[in-house]
Amino acid sequence: MEFTLDLDLVRHVLRDESSHGRADITEFGVLNALGRSQNRHDERLAAAADAGNLACQAGCSWCCHFSVDVRAAEVFRILDFVEREMPDAQREAIYRTIGENSHIFAALDEDARAQLNVKCPFLEEGRCTIYPVRPQSCRNYHATDSAGCQQSYDHPDDSEIDPDFAPGVYQAGTAHVEAFSAAMEAAGYDVDAYEINVALNAAILDATARPRFLSKQSPFTDLIGESVVPEFDDLMP
Repeated sequence: MEFTLDLDLVRHVLRDESSHGRADITEFGVLNALGRSQNRHDERLAAAADAGNLACQAGCSWCCHFSVDVRAAEVFRILDFVEREMPDAQREAIYRTIGENSHIFAALDEDARAQLNVKCPFLEEGRCTIYPVRPQSCRNYHATDSAGCQQSYDHPDDSEIDPDFAPGVYQAGTAHVEAFSAAMEAAGYDVDAYEINVALNAAILDATARPRFLSKQSPFTDLIGESVVPEFDDLMP
């Protein structure tokens, strides 16, 4: 889907989130700063001029079977939420599913992952059980017609399917994520992308992953992250 770039919107979001992100990381620490950034992220998306065109709603979960990349900071926020909010039986079941999914994804490259439907370990009865701390990729995945999402689900090997999306929501969300990621990178933290199940499983099995991340080292000793090329890098303040 083609759209006209809203330079004023993108520049405003990049400038505002860069400023807030850097200040929050310094004052509150990177994980708490991510939480504050996620709150702003939701507010930006809800305030977008075309947010009312979105088809996304509770119970629609086609995209919850697609491959999702996360950054390490998101992994530790998610695990904190699971440990704090979920009863033992639910948490153990989720961790088992993460391990099973990780075994599937660990041997696949990015292209192969994109052609495979695997249910997210946090999806229960059509709803996200970690919604407040869901990854930034999930926050930014919005469509104006769920039929396109179902088509992608039904035909995961067809990379030509392009569900319709709301340009304002997309640009605000993408600029927000890129600005906060740049703030983390400037502060010395790992901002590589990892497949969500593989990264979560690595963090669950290795208690030293979090301390390494917080000390600005590579968090996952056995994983190689993917560098993410910012879409709005040339507009970054």
